[in-house]
Amino acid sequence: MHDRIWKIFDNFDAFIAFPGGIGTLEENFQIASWAQLNIRHKPLGLLNVDGFFNKLLSFLDQAEEENFIPHSTQ
Repeated sequence: MHDRIWKIFDNFDAFIAFPGGIGTLEENFQIASWAQLNIRHKPLGLLNVDGFFNKLLSFLDQAEEENFIPHSTQ
């Protein structure tokens, strides 16, 4: 999976995540992690169809409020 996401990263200017499963989440968190670690930076968005990502976004808000992730990560 890591080699796949690296190749995808090199060929696109930005990423939009559609509702999906574990692989989708893994790829998006990998891209977000690279940005947080100052490895690579590209815009990342979530297409929140019918509130699919609402609970994930709530979790990220809570993690930010409790200082587990910096504000800039979201």
